[in-house]
This record gives sequence, C-alpha cells and structure tokens, in this order.
Amino acid sequence: MPYSDLELFNILFEDDNIIAVDKPAGIASISESNTSIQTIHSLLEKKFSAKIYIVHRIDKEASGVILFAKNPKTHKYLNDLFANRSIKKNYTVLVNGVIKEESGKIDKPIREFGSGRMGIDETKGKNSITNFKTIKRFKEFTLLDVSIETGRRHQIRVHLYSIGHPVAGDLKYGEKISQSRIPRLMLHASRIEFMSLNNENKIISSPLPEQFQKFLENLS
Repeated sequence: MPYSDLELFNILFEDDNIIAVDKPAGIASISESNTSIQTIHSLLEKKFSAKIYIVHRIDKEASGVILFAKNPKTHKYLNDLFANRSIKKNYTVLVNGVIKEESGKIDKPIREFGSGRMGIDETKGKNSITNFKTIKRFKEFTLLDVSIETGRRHQIRVHLYSIGHPVAGDLKYGEKISQSRIPRLMLHASRIEFMSLNNENKIISSPLPEQFQKFLENLS
C-alpha cells in the first residue's frame, strides 16, 4: 500500500512532547530491517523535519493509536511508563468462533520460535498476560475488548490463537483458507491512557476504521 501522501494518516493528538497517530492497516509503524520501506515513523520525520522518537509499535496489519515522542526527555518518560506497565492499552478485536465467556484472562508465556513467529512456551517463554471482555457475539465470530498487561510481540494474536479463537483475518496465526474472505487483520488499537509529563491523565481514542466497521455491519 503506497503512502506518498502524508495526510493519509491522522494525527489524533499533538503537543510539545507527544504525537499520537491513527495508524492505518497495511503500513509498518517503524522500520525493522529495510530502511527504504515507508513507515509511520519515517513519514512523521518527513512531516516535521525533525527527529521523532520511537516509543512502541503495533503490527503492520493492525490499525489504531500509536505514540511517538518529540524529545529525549519524553522518550525516556514514556519508555519508563511502558516498562512499569503504567500505560493502559485497549484493542477492539474480532475473533473466529463464538466465545461463551463474558470475560477471560490468558496467562501463557510467549517466546520467538524463528522467522518472527511467536508461540507459547511454558518453560522458556516470557511472562505474558492478556485480558478480554466480550462485546458482541455473531454466528461465526466474537467481538472483544482486549487489554494487555505485558507487551510481547504478536501477544494478542498468539494468545487468542492459543485458546482456539484466532484473530479474524490473521494469515500468520489463523487458518489461511478460512481467513480469505476477511478483508484485513481485525485488530484495532482503539484506546491508550497514560499520565503525561504535565501530570494530566491523557486518554486518546481511535474510532474503528471504515473497512472494519462495514465488515461488522455485514455480520449483523
């Protein structure tokens, strides 16, 4: 997906210290190996003609709120908040299958198994906790509000796959054949809450993208 136009993503919030971007699905948050690939981070540095500091990421196939820092002080502050689990993140997620429980907690250690694929490993994995609440049930899907206590790579996708309910549209952890009719990875970072450097409780939200919303409407 080409992103030559800087206005193809929305800035949800900006002050002297922080930029919160509404990342579309299909563009990487940051560069991992190929520095020539366009990312949200590179587009921001182009837009502001300044160094922008990476705080966290969300998967390329996912969408939603992502934070960046404008200066080293804020960068360290936000990194510390993440390290201390003082930032609350919520995700709207559509999964395959019908989950009967109204809420649940997945506490399974995760580690990387190679080629970027993550998985459950009870002996060598890192502590990983995911919580979910059921928003709505459909005939073949369940819509969840998901929060994470830890921030492992692909954590939500791995944990939901591990309980038999992979994220809809997940070609990495789901069954490719059954995912083909789903337009995208149905995982959206919908809300982030944290205490700012100015000691203000900051809540930044992102509405469901149109493609996500239309798919849900067609299920109803």
